[in-house]
Parts: sequence; C-alpha cells; structure tokens
Amino acid sequence: MTKNTTKATAPRTETVDTGAGEARITWHPAAPAQKARLVLALSHGAGGGIEARDLKAVAAELPAHGVTVALVEQPWRVAGKKVAPAPKTLDVGWRGVWPALEKAGLPVVSGGRSAGARVACRTAGELSAAAVLALSFPLHPPGRPEKSRADELLGAGVPTLVVQGGNDPFGKPAEFPASTAYELVEIPYGDHGFAVPKRADIGQDEALALIVDAVVKWAGSLA
Repeated sequence: MTKNTTKATAPRTETVDTGAGEARITWHPAAPAQKARLVLALSHGAGGGIEARDLKAVAAELPAHGVTVALVEQPWRVAGKKVAPAPKTLDVGWRGVWPALEKAGLPVVSGGRSAGARVACRTAGELSAAAVLALSFPLHPPGRPEKSRADELLGAGVPTLVVQGGNDPFGKPAEFPASTAYELVEIPYGDHGFAVPKRADIGQDEALALIVDAVVKWAGSLA
C-alpha cells in the first residue's frame, strides 16, 4: 500500500442518544485538502470495540481519499458492559446514530466488523444506506455452517463489499454463496480478526494494507 501523506484532521468524539442508550461516534474527518464525498460509518463486533486493527487501519487512511470515517461504539460498549445485547437491540442503537451520520448531507456507507457488519446489512434498506462494508462477516457460528446468516448479507439491497479472512472460522471465503449481490475480497491466512500466523507468506502489516487498499478502491467506485 502506498500511504497517502495528506495531513489528517484530528479525530473528535460525539455522544448520541439512541433508543438503546448512549452511543459514541469518533469522527475521522476527510483531510482538509480533500473534499469529503462520503461518510463511512463502522461499528465493532460483539467481542471488542473500535480499537480493532481493521477499523483503526481504515479510519487512518480513508480520510486522505475524501471519505470521512465515523467509528461507532454501540451503547453497550459505552456503558462498559462486556456482553453484547440481542441483534434487535444492536439495530436500535444503529438506527439511533443514523441522523448524526447523515447531518453532513453526504451519502452514508453503513458498515462494521462481525456483528457490526450484520447490523449494517440488516438495516441498510430502511436507512437508505448508500452501500455496505462488511468486514469479517460472520456467515455462521464456528463449526455450525448449517446456521447460515447468508440471508442478511444477500438482503442488504445496496452495493456491498465483504472483506474476509481466508481462515475465518465464522466463514471462509469459499463458503459464501455465489451471488452478484456483493463483492468479496479475501485476505490470505487471516482469522476473524484478520490476524495472520507467523508462518504465513504475508506479514500483519501487509494483511492490513490489503484490507485498506480494497476499501479505498471500492469506496472510489461509489462516487
């Protein structure tokens, strides 16, 4: 990845009341030299927060390409709870932050990693999302391929990019159904958190660069 050296604007945080409690948005504005053309909203999974390596990498690079990144912490994380609530409650929290995401008047790409990707897919249509970015989409629980969540992904109804680790126990790329409803980019050797083993042919930094490059290219195709 050739890193863009355009100077970034410092992140800022905003607290938003939702029907599920207070959520928090950390804004990474498009660089001053760029004209913002999209807002990319990304939420975390059920087992972690916005400090996930892929979310941090995307938030660090996309502003240099005219994309404002909004990292969203669901109310349960803001409240300090360790266990995520039911999917319907996650959806309530996501709906509650949407007006804050739209206030700049730009198209909003709905996204997230793992459980956050499921939320983005489930709510894309009703929220009129411009597109969906699904990082580590949990196609099924580990070892339970019969419990497929493909209907959520296929039902997004908007341009969708899935970025999936080649060794993700929640669904390897080959397990995803063939469909024109989404694009899929495989990150070789990556697990559900896009960690790659030391024996892999690529290093961790290279794996993250592949994620970022895929998102930059895809986001550029949306404008």
